[in-house]
Amino acid sequence: KAIQCNIAHGLEKTKYLFSDLYWQEMEERYHFSTQFTADLIGMNAADFIVTSSYQEIMGTPDTIGQYESYKSFTMPQLFHAIDGIDLFSPKFNVVPPGVNESVFFPYTERRDANLHAQVEQLLFTREDYRILGYLEDRKKRAMLAIAPVTSIKNLTGLVECFAQNPKLRELCNLILITGKLHLSEAANAEESGELEKLHYTIERYRLHGRIRWLGMRLSNAELGEVYRTIADYRGIFVHFARFEAFGLTILEAMFSGLPTFATQFGGSLEIIQNGENGFHINPTDLEGSGDKLVNFLTKCDVEPEYWEYISERGIKRVREGYNWRSHAAKMLLLAKVYGFWNYVSQEHREALWRYLEALFFLLYKPRGEKILDMHWRR
Repeated sequence: KAIQCNIAHGLEKTKYLFSDLYWQEMEERYHFSTQFTADLIGMNAADFIVTSSYQEIMGTPDTIGQYESYKSFTMPQLFHAIDGIDLFSPKFNVVPPGVNESVFFPYTERRDANLHAQVEQLLFTREDYRILGYLEDRKKRAMLAIAPVTSIKNLTGLVECFAQNPKLRELCNLILITGKLHLSEAANAEESGELEKLHYTIERYRLHGRIRWLGMRLSNAELGEVYRTIADYRGIFVHFARFEAFGLTILEAMFSGLPTFATQFGGSLEIIQNGENGFHINPTDLEGSGDKLVNFLTKCDVEPEYWEYISERGIKRVREGYNWRSHAAKMLLLAKVYGFWNYVSQEHREALWRYLEALFFLLYKPRGEKILDMHWRR
């Protein structure tokens, strides 16, 4: 019998407030009834579950965990879940992912000179219809953000934080890298709305000359060199998401040597030890976040070795705790452990399987077929 492992890239339920209670109002756009039913089936059918961080399971004293949110919830006129998942089940395991060290590596190591020249031109001087803005003073430190244009990634919030803090604008430039720049590229209403807000915010605060926005997809090799080039200029990386389940870009930036500021909501709480190898910021507090960025940059101007200290500590943190060799070894070990457990265990799961089949055929499948039909009609 094959061993089934459940790894959720990101459970949506905690990302959208009251998405269970008001699912009917958002069903056409997000299909929450199908998503949440599939989540319940998948996590309960799995022989073992792997998460990137502990908070994904149980949350923090102030926030609910992603899996914890499935323990008990109601979707009016659909179903009420009681004991939707056993949070104390031994099938939960925390195995954080790693960084591809052949692509993302410290800025101090040997690099491709041609790639570096190409990326430096891309970041600072190249003119392209997929690039908005220019930098009046290239000698300033750069504040880098890399994310897709979605509400949850909160790039508009970061631009507002930058715009509303004169000292921050004085100390650094802002460089955004997203997959899209123009409204015509938007794949859905959410993307269109976020792109429109970003353009409006840049115009409203007259940020031209202080911001550069690259709306294009870069290869992993180019992204790796982007991090390292910003580190050459003693810049920083900012992840301003409203919530982040884990955040591979956080690991990539830290391992490249960039001092990293990341949202306090989500997996970065476990990646970054605040003040030791990076910093937590509250994306809902624009003034406080801006002041935290200013304090760090000001201190680095007075004590250049402080930038080096945080950079080196970030590299060390990722090297020791977040690498693919360790991840692969743990996954293979778990597969063996749970395979043996299933072989010797006398646990009777027949009733559970019948219940999950009922959920699948009565709830999930009809809704899934409707989504597929909508897709083919487009």
